[in-house]
Amino acid sequence: MKPLSLGGKTKYLAGLIALLPCLTTAGNILHSEKKETKIAGLVPSAKPNIIFFISDDMERIMFNCLPEGKGKNLTPNIDLLVKEGVVLMGQHVSSSVCTPSRYSCLTGQYASRSTCDEFVSDTRKMNGATVVQWNSYIPNGGKTIGALLQQQGYRTGFVGKNHAIEAPGWKKLALNADPADPKVKQELLKNARIVEENIKRTGFDFAGANYQDNPHYLGPEKLRTQNLDWITAKGLEFMDQKCDQPFFLYFATTVPHGPSDAAHSWNGDRRITSEGYLDKVPNVLPAKETIAKRLIAAGLAKPGKIPDEKANTVWIDDAVGALIKKLKETGKYENTIIVFFTDHGQWAKGSVYEGGVSSPSIIWKKGGFKCGAVNTDLISNIDFAPTLFEMAGGKPETIKSFDGKSFLPILNGEKRKMHESLYFEMGFSRGVLKDSLKYIALRYPEFANKWTIEKRKEVLEKYNKSRIDNKMAYHFTDPTMPFSHVMLIPGGGDAEYLSTKRYKHYFEPNQLYDLRNDPKEQNNLYGKPEYAAKQEELKAELVKYLKNLPGNFGEFKNKID
Repeated sequence: MKPLSLGGKTKYLAGLIALLPCLTTAGNILHSEKKETKIAGLVPSAKPNIIFFISDDMERIMFNCLPEGKGKNLTPNIDLLVKEGVVLMGQHVSSSVCTPSRYSCLTGQYASRSTCDEFVSDTRKMNGATVVQWNSYIPNGGKTIGALLQQQGYRTGFVGKNHAIEAPGWKKLALNADPADPKVKQELLKNARIVEENIKRTGFDFAGANYQDNPHYLGPEKLRTQNLDWITAKGLEFMDQKCDQPFFLYFATTVPHGPSDAAHSWNGDRRITSEGYLDKVPNVLPAKETIAKRLIAAGLAKPGKIPDEKANTVWIDDAVGALIKKLKETGKYENTIIVFFTDHGQWAKGSVYEGGVSSPSIIWKKGGFKCGAVNTDLISNIDFAPTLFEMAGGKPETIKSFDGKSFLPILNGEKRKMHESLYFEMGFSRGVLKDSLKYIALRYPEFANKWTIEKRKEVLEKYNKSRIDNKMAYHFTDPTMPFSHVMLIPGGGDAEYLSTKRYKHYFEPNQLYDLRNDPKEQNNLYGKPEYAAKQEELKAELVKYLKNLPGNFGEFKNKID
């Protein structure tokens, strides 16, 4: 056999490198269970490709398929998913801020099961009470749905916003750091590699265009601009890899979460990324100048008056369109399932009110599902991982770590009711929904209830100063105000600010709502004699959930298992 020339060796090595994404899952394929995918409309002998598209803080008014937004948005690609798929109107999240919601989507668990250092430390500080907020990360090396799908022979990718997987070693840079400075650029790239490697350790073969946090919290003020073009380019790069294995792509936008103003989002500089400046704008989506023109042509905006929420929604829809186009180009359109989901409700973010935990999702495949175009069964985001696992040929009942259940039988029209009740956890509040009645318990640690006015003032001023130093808004200056549901800050923080204004019983320790007659949760029925039996029933239901979860919570559970 003749030895390869230098040019031949180069081509040979290039070929091997191109095959690496496939080789990483080859061993798993040999050992994966051979099982037909029982989803009507898909090729029976082939496992479906899966795209899990998760937007960030998308409001109901941005969805044409929801009453609040009907006909108000230019979203032909999302509308296609709705037309051919199913809208899950009973979909909820167990926690209504981004980190715990993403934790649950990726693990199939309640976020209070997090064992990352920050969460464990915070629990210890609260005398054993778990406080679910932006601290509930998937620990370094923890198993995600990505790892489970790898075992089923899938090639897995993760692009866009992380804010869910712990990244030890990542360091926030200074506000005035200049990304054009080579030393700053080096630190940004170092951070990016740390995030990428930690994502891969949890079950992903590919990671890129990652944001460890929202743009405002990454450090340098000059990088506080969204870049969905960059995220999409990385997603398409993953989809372009030549491989015979089915793929799973977790695609997480950073929009429409703030900054949402034109200059820092849809009409911003698309060279700006979390890693610094790109040499050129990715050529994967329609030019930003076309967004305003399309909205005006559709009669949804006027020249010089482009609503940012509509423009950012177009931008998101363009990303969906780019993924669909790539599926068609690669011949994978007919055998792919797309989940479109936003991380939580925005009307009551940082609470367990329906405005925060109700978050309808869209599930699409060519030809639709037997359950029909709309389904109202109670489903939680902890059910995503078991469902995707079953779609890939796995048996969810064999994964003991799952808190959720697969809703594939509902999609296939084989089952109607999956959950008798749903459980919610957010900060210092817990909730249970059953038979259209919602019970909410708000309990603070005893030490915080005993804080002096001086201590409360100190805590509030420290929080406000941190916001001022980072050029961000703060809302409360009165140290006598009650704490929010999320933070031990008088009045609360920024994320939950609107919730404190929209719910008149927000600060009451016990709340009960009849969602059939009071969907906006404005009439607290707790303590009314005619609801006494239901009140106690829901309290008992809450105790059942807490019994099987870590930590304690007020009088409902005061011993750590």
